[in-house]
Amino acid sequence: MQQPADELQLYVVHQGSWTLQYSGGPVALPGGRFMARRSTGLTGFDASPQTAGATIVLPSGAVGGYPGDRPIIGSAVTPEVRLLLAHASLLHETFGELTDYGAEAARNALIELTRGVVHQYVDAGEPALAPALATAARELADQWLTHAELTPRLLARELHVSVRTLNRAFAHTGEPVAAYIRRRRLEEARRALTAGHTVSEVAARWQFADSSHFIRSFRQRYHQTPAQYARSRQRS
Repeated sequence: MQQPADELQLYVVHQGSWTLQYSGGPVALPGGRFMARRSTGLTGFDASPQTAGATIVLPSGAVGGYPGDRPIIGSAVTPEVRLLLAHASLLHETFGELTDYGAEAARNALIELTRGVVHQYVDAGEPALAPALATAARELADQWLTHAELTPRLLARELHVSVRTLNRAFAHTGEPVAAYIRRRRLEEARRALTAGHTVSEVAARWQFADSSHFIRSFRQRYHQTPAQYARSRQRS
């Protein structure tokens, strides 16, 4: 499995582990870690059962200032890695629909974000990176929907950007950050009602101030009260 010597390979392991076989010996990469390394000497790899991860490959010359053949290993949940994976996911979903100009812009953003992982810095204020920033923020918010402290300010802090920068990124989506959090909480609350949880249980779990606040918010979005929705699901 000899690879071209001019590739930079970035491995991200979410769970499980990868063991990468190099001519100088194996390198084990456990879940929650990433490694950036030139492909020189790579002969194969093994994965433990139920391993989940991602690989990004770029020409080494595209990532300026990469430090020779020394691998860079770090946490897979840093803001830089979150942004890179979010952009790579968007690119995978939309590449076939991009114009030549759009594909070039997406490639440049991918290179910039990979450079950010290697050098631990991303200029998230760069307009081309706004979609990746919004996607990373949405993914992070989805993980924390039950947390009382989830706010746009918390998301901005975790992604190492200003609230203003985060708001600008969400402006491209047509839905403000706070509105996204509210909508996702209501969607999860509706699923919980379908599963048979009470209004008070749902309101508390999904961080509504009280049952009255939850009922008002639910009715505003779904045009019926939570109790009416639950009864309609029972009949169906």
